[in-house]
Amino acid sequence: MFFSWEPENMKLMTKGLIAGLVLVAGVAVAKEGVQDPTVKARMDLMGTIGMNVKVLGDMATDKAPFDATAAAAAKEALVAASADIAAKFEPQATDPVSEAKPEIWTNWDDFVAKGEALNAAATAIDPASLEGIKAGMGAIGGTCRDCHSTYRM
Repeated sequence: MFFSWEPENMKLMTKGLIAGLVLVAGVAVAKEGVQDPTVKARMDLMGTIGMNVKVLGDMATDKAPFDATAAAAAKEALVAASADIAAKFEPQATDPVSEAKPEIWTNWDDFVAKGEALNAAATAIDPASLEGIKAGMGAIGGTCRDCHSTYRM
């Protein structure tokens, strides 16, 4: 499907642009007060993960049109970022703005396993078709919920 300047396409493009700006502004505001560089690096990583999960999730829920190129790029970024979770969280650093619970470091092996589960789910998703994305998003969403319910304030 090619883009045209039809009113419906313009509405969709405007909604997507607004949603993207709100997401970026929210992440920027949340990170604004971070003083610890280790915590900021973790928050940047989580922002990258969230942004790419959103790209895939919006396609899976028909909030955005399927785009195989964008889906493949989101998968690639999600796989790379999720592989870096343990390395970014290994230094135990805190900051008043951080949403990371101390249990991350007292239950380190479980936390690492949850990051690896996200990486496996991201690796398994098939970005070549909308059906592949829809089939894989349940596992990705489940790993995010599982980790955040335990380790995020």
